[in-house]
Amino acid sequence: MNSDAVNPDLGASLASHRSAATSGVRRAVTTAVLGQVLEWYDFFLYGTAAALVFGKLFFPVGSDPLTGTIAAFGGFTVGFIARPIGGVLCGHLGDRYGRKLVTMLTLFGMGSATMLMGVLPTYQQIGLAAPVLLVCLRIVQGLAAGGEWSGSILLIHENAPQSKRGALAAWSPCGAAFGFVLSTGAFLLVQNLATADFLSWGWRIPFLCSAALVALGLWMRRSVGESAAFARAKAKRRESRMPVIEVLRQCPREVLTIFGLRFGEGGASYIFFAFSIAYGQFLGIKSSWILGGLTLSMLLMIPFSLFFGYLTDKVGRKPVYLAGAIAMVLVAWPYFALLGSGEYWKVITALVLANSVTLGILEGAQPAFISELLPVHLRFSGLGIGREISSVLGGGLSPMIATALLAHYRSATPVALYLGVLGLITVIATLLARETYPKAMRIKAHQEAE
Repeated sequence: MNSDAVNPDLGASLASHRSAATSGVRRAVTTAVLGQVLEWYDFFLYGTAAALVFGKLFFPVGSDPLTGTIAAFGGFTVGFIARPIGGVLCGHLGDRYGRKLVTMLTLFGMGSATMLMGVLPTYQQIGLAAPVLLVCLRIVQGLAAGGEWSGSILLIHENAPQSKRGALAAWSPCGAAFGFVLSTGAFLLVQNLATADFLSWGWRIPFLCSAALVALGLWMRRSVGESAAFARAKAKRRESRMPVIEVLRQCPREVLTIFGLRFGEGGASYIFFAFSIAYGQFLGIKSSWILGGLTLSMLLMIPFSLFFGYLTDKVGRKPVYLAGAIAMVLVAWPYFALLGSGEYWKVITALVLANSVTLGILEGAQPAFISELLPVHLRFSGLGIGREISSVLGGGLSPMIATALLAHYRSATPVALYLGVLGLITVIATLLARETYPKAMRIKAHQEAE
């Protein structure tokens, strides 16, 4: 006999509890995704501007335009160097005081830095102070980005039912993808201006628009509750006074695994997006083709990521991530061959294969996979260290290394080899990683969900 029929009050109470839990998960997903959209809109603006205008306006070095672009990507790298520092600070705060506090701080820091970039005088106006101030603001962006990804992921993952954690956590990188689309779309719009107007004031508009977007994000994040798993850990007094030290002492292998899983994926993603713009300019391809193709491919990455996040709930995290790592190796040479053709449909195909398919698989599987490698009370710190240090050495350096290889060899072949090596590193790291959601656990979670 149905127990709810025997005790209708109990049935109503259970139904009310389920409804509240579902509402809480939905709110966590919505606020985390929208926060990611706004946060990464800001962060990606620098990468696009570095490829298009910052080399000319803030780093006018030498006669070869690639030299100024390399210098601008140096500022891009500095932001990544700040990310592990931000990851450590935010990880400490997140494991001590909660995920929500950190995500409010990161959004405010990122938005303020981006808005100030939009009002900076150029090198021609104030000399060396211009690139120095730009790099300082990029450091603030890096500090904020160091905590944003982990905070948003954990708000979703730690509120979601176990049977749906892969599918729901995959929404967060989708927010980052849409943030990229917004930033690229903003530059596509202002590039319709006359060249002189674009270089004079048009490029500033996307940066200044950040103020309104971040205000919206902060207002929305006020409404989200704390992570349920973190609240339970606090209630059980399972916490550490120095989580950053404790995670290195208790979980060194897990932190190193996170580093390896992220390293190649981060490096590839910034070759596919930031370096591709510079490479397109080197080839003489219309920047509207590259920016339009990037926008389309990042939009298509969203359904791919959601599908592969869902798939990890059915077959496990590891096999899905391994498929994405192998795809990275396989796409390295065709990607540059298609771009180098100079034909519109081949350029679009290259960007879709790279961003939509390859990164879609990795981004969909990564959030749940790496989060589950660590215990709740040390999770934010472990992600902040492992993921963000790999972001420096992988994502932060890759556009500068790729551009330097192109400038020296005047060919994309060395860049394709570099990309293939990044993929191989990811394959090896995935093979060495443990499965965090094995079959027995999947069956049990499915039974509990029913």
